[in-house]
Amino acid sequence: MMEKKESANKKPRQARRLKEYWALSNQILELAGNGYPRPQFLKDVSRLLLRSFDCDVVGLVFREGGRQFQCRVGREPEYAFRFEQITARDSRKDDMKWSAVDDDTVERLCHDIISKKFDSSVPYFTDGGSFWFNKIEDVSIDGFRPAASDSRLGINIHADFNSMALIPFHLHMREDRVGLLELRSRQTDFFDERQIELFEQMSRTIANALTHRRLHVALRERVKELTCLYGISKLVQRPNINLDYILQESVKLLPPGWLYPEIASARIVLDDQVYITPNFGQAVHTMKADIIVREKTRGYVELRYGEERPPLDDGPFLREERNLIDQIAQELTIIIEQMEAEEEKSKLQEQLRHADRLATLGQLVAGVAHELNEPLANVLGFAQLAGKDPAVTDQVRNDLDKIVTSALHAREVIQRLLMSAKDASRAKSRFNLNSLINDGLYFLKSRCVKSGIELICELADDLPPIFADRSQFMQVLTNLVVNAVQAMPYGGKLTIKTEAGKGHIILVVEDTGVGMTREVWEKIFDPFFTTKETDQGTGLGLPIVQGIVSSHGGEIKVESEVGSGSRFIIRLPVESS
Repeated sequence: MMEKKESANKKPRQARRLKEYWALSNQILELAGNGYPRPQFLKDVSRLLLRSFDCDVVGLVFREGGRQFQCRVGREPEYAFRFEQITARDSRKDDMKWSAVDDDTVERLCHDIISKKFDSSVPYFTDGGSFWFNKIEDVSIDGFRPAASDSRLGINIHADFNSMALIPFHLHMREDRVGLLELRSRQTDFFDERQIELFEQMSRTIANALTHRRLHVALRERVKELTCLYGISKLVQRPNINLDYILQESVKLLPPGWLYPEIASARIVLDDQVYITPNFGQAVHTMKADIIVREKTRGYVELRYGEERPPLDDGPFLREERNLIDQIAQELTIIIEQMEAEEEKSKLQEQLRHADRLATLGQLVAGVAHELNEPLANVLGFAQLAGKDPAVTDQVRNDLDKIVTSALHAREVIQRLLMSAKDASRAKSRFNLNSLINDGLYFLKSRCVKSGIELICELADDLPPIFADRSQFMQVLTNLVVNAVQAMPYGGKLTIKTEAGKGHIILVVEDTGVGMTREVWEKIFDPFFTTKETDQGTGLGLPIVQGIVSSHGGEIKVESEVGSGSRFIIRLPVESS
């Protein structure tokens, strides 16, 4: 009668226990679906198991992704949790260290459970390969004895705990065992066979949860990475944007692509330009990837973590994040190459248009000069001849002088047109540019002093000679200096520099005048374009300068800003002949 009553009480208790375990399984799977980082997930699962099983210690030692992890939580101190990644016992990947002690018997026991090398007839083993006991003093198997206390993580058996269970678990749909679930209690007779069966079922849930969490995190991270790359590619498709805008917006897209965006900051460096996120600062962990454009390292992409985080694949970073930062660097490299190619193409097209305008101008000038020179010579000659007549009144002579002046101006304009249109390569000789500057400034200093302009010369001592037309380069210097003086009506500083480079020399003429807008300095080399008054210039000075420099194989660039002055930079080749 007593046996029937105990059997009747046992069934509701088992049903209640089954219901509790199913609820616990659902909770673990829900935690896996949250996609927490591995340490946080294991911490939540371990504490949940500790409270549900009412034991004193819960530990997990397992393999995942070619690495081995272990964690433990105990009631004393209250729910203290420890987690770490451990290395293989030796170089062989399949020989992992499962126990925390140096006792070969304990280590062999763990390996036997993992590799299914056990004798199920031994009382301590179940048919499923779990190892458990309820009184440690009675345990004796192949010389196994309780080990001394050890503070390291992993499997460790000592006399402070009377009951213990080691439950193996394996990946879903596979028979390979990848870990051990460790349960301990200070009580004797803490476990029973039915509990161990439920623990074995729970171990399958844990294995499935580990797999589910890993896949969920991997999928989430892939979505973040693809979103980052997609955002960068979309930037290029926006109309009328420059490289600066693309890089500044790209750096903002980087932190959300990493596992811990809340502590992540980023920086992109290209040449001398730096683009950073607002929170960029000191780094605890850093990863970089070089930006290599046409086989030359031009900069790098950098991501930083400002706080410590648990170790993952590569420090606190995922292995896939190393691939991501490399892909971002490659994507930026392609964007930079494309935009620089487009810029070079635009410059070449503008040079072709300018050359076409000059060619057209040359054809026009050749015809116009021939038609105008003879009548201009007649007008000039007869006006000068009439002015010598004693019978001419002062008023008429004054009018004749105006005719002569206008005719001379017209002839000068024609000569400038001819010079700007033709290939300026007349009498070339070898000379030092510094000596030409000193000679030219001898005549220009007085004009600078009269205008209240401070003249500064910084001429390189080691300047090699150039092979060019000296008179034409005197005209180049004169035009640039006169333009600079006119740009400083209230005085300022005029700086003339020369520099020696490898196979070239540089001439710089810089002023502190009114400066120019970008729209203006993009047109200053167009013939007849001028911002001066009608009687102040014809718009041919700078086109003539450019024509002379180009005919000598050089190049001229201008840098200017409104209110800050202008800077003309001429680069000329040094010929060995």
